[in-house]
Amino acid sequence: MPSLKDLRNRIASVKATQKITKAMQMVAAAKLRRAQEAAEAARPYSERMGSVLANITQAVGGGGDAPALMTGTGKDDVHLLVVCTAERGLCGGFNSQIARHARDHIRRLLADGKQVKIICVGKKGFDILRRDYAAMIIERVDLREVKTLGFVNADAIARKVIHLFNEGAFDVCTLFYSQFKSVISQVPTAQQIIPAASASSAQPETADGASAVYEYEPEPGEILSDLIPRNIAVQIFRALLENAAGEMGAKMSAMDNATRNAGEMINKLSITYNRQRQAQITKELIEIISGAEAL
Repeated sequence: MPSLKDLRNRIASVKATQKITKAMQMVAAAKLRRAQEAAEAARPYSERMGSVLANITQAVGGGGDAPALMTGTGKDDVHLLVVCTAERGLCGGFNSQIARHARDHIRRLLADGKQVKIICVGKKGFDILRRDYAAMIIERVDLREVKTLGFVNADAIARKVIHLFNEGAFDVCTLFYSQFKSVISQVPTAQQIIPAASASSAQPETADGASAVYEYEPEPGEILSDLIPRNIAVQIFRALLENAAGEMGAKMSAMDNATRNAGEMINKLSITYNRQRQAQITKELIEIISGAEAL
């Protein structure tokens, strides 16, 4: 049975922790709004770019003018996984869900006899994946010093990926991130970015819903050589923004739960403290009365 002093110290410690979790919840709530607005603003642009890219891809038809980033190497032997997670923890299962999704994909590839290489964007994903796949991690991108994510950060990652592809380091590249749905819902997502997925069903539409017809100048192949690298950077940028919003939502929810749990623990400790204090007072009174009667 802990002493009264031990209980007082523990109650004070839990109260201090509760103040910290409450402050972190408020900070996450303030950051969530900006991060959510940025993620939602990036979605229409990335989706429209994918639609335009699909239209140009159909115009080229996989011919000789199509760049390698669109057609691929013709092989499916080496896979590069770009796993985007948060730089910090205390956000529930946000990072572990992305890492688990990537780990399941790695296991399927290895079972099929494929070679896997990993680029980790974020410290937490690197810490999780290196336990089992340290030999497969070829690079880690550190964004801890970045206060506000910008397109320049995504473009730097895209340039590294494209450079590796031009060197023949991999055949297929898949991007892993968590799509923000709501404060309590973030969906781990895998998106193939190399070779560019040409969704035949993604027909560009006009305002009235009819299929749009484009004329290209210069040739579609020349446009693709510039558009596909830009699209890769845009998709990575969207993934980073979705992750930022998802991280703040998960952290807000996790800190809210931690604050509630701290409050419940304080109540339980206070009840235990009061009961033990009352028992001790009663015992001292009994001892005093017994001593007085003995005299």
